[in-house]
Amino acid sequence: MDRVWDEAVRANPSLFDGPVAAGAGLAPDGPRGLVLTWARTTYRRYALRRVPGATARLSPFFVDVVQPTQDGRMIVGRMGRATSVPGRWQLPGGCVEPPAEGRALDLDALRGHAARELAEETGVETSAENLRLWLVTRGAHGGVGVLFLAPPRPASVLRERFAALVAAETAGGREPELDRIALVGSRAELAELTGPGADYLAPVVTRYAAAAPLRPPPPDGG
Repeated sequence: MDRVWDEAVRANPSLFDGPVAAGAGLAPDGPRGLVLTWARTTYRRYALRRVPGATARLSPFFVDVVQPTQDGRMIVGRMGRATSVPGRWQLPGGCVEPPAEGRALDLDALRGHAARELAEETGVETSAENLRLWLVTRGAHGGVGVLFLAPPRPASVLRERFAALVAAETAGGREPELDRIALVGSRAELAELTGPGADYLAPVVTRYAAAAPLRPPPPDGG
C-alpha cells in the first residue's frame, strides 16, 4: 500500500494523505432507509485498491450536488490536472471528511459538506438548508455517494460564477479543482464530452433527465 501510494504522489505531487471518512458498509433499514457505516482513515488507504490480493479495503464515501439549470439540464465538471483523477467528468462534490471529535457525521453534516464543495468547485453558493437529499449511489468499486439536489438557476448565472471562480484561482496561482464545466440534459449529451466519466455519472444523468425533461431555454438564452 505504501509503495503504491508513494508512486502515485511522485506522479502527482498535489496528492496529500489527509484525513477522510471511508465507507465501511451499506445496509438497508426498512423499506426506504439505508444505514451507512464509516471509518476514519487517510487517502493512503485507498491505494489498497491497486494492490493485488488485498482484502482490507475501504470504499470511497463522497457527497455530490446535482445543480440544475432552469431549462432542465445539470452541471457536470471535468477534474483539473492537480486532482487525483485529472480529466474525469463528474458532479461537483468530493470525499467526506471525518467530523471533529465529539460531532456526528449525520445528514446535516453531509448537507453542509456538499454545499461547501459546490461553492469551492463551481463558485455557486447555496445554503445547505436548500439542498435536498435526492439519491444514494453505489459505484463499481464499492464507492458510496450521497447526492443532493440544489435549486435550479439560470445557465448564464452558473457559467458566470464558474468563470469568476477560475479567474480568482488562477490569479492566486492556484489550479481550480474543475478546469471545465458542461451543461447536459441527457445521456446522449453526456456521451459527446471528451474523456472518461465517473462510473455513477451516466445513470445519474439518465435518472435526472427522466424526472426533469428538457424545456425550452429561458428568454436570456442561458
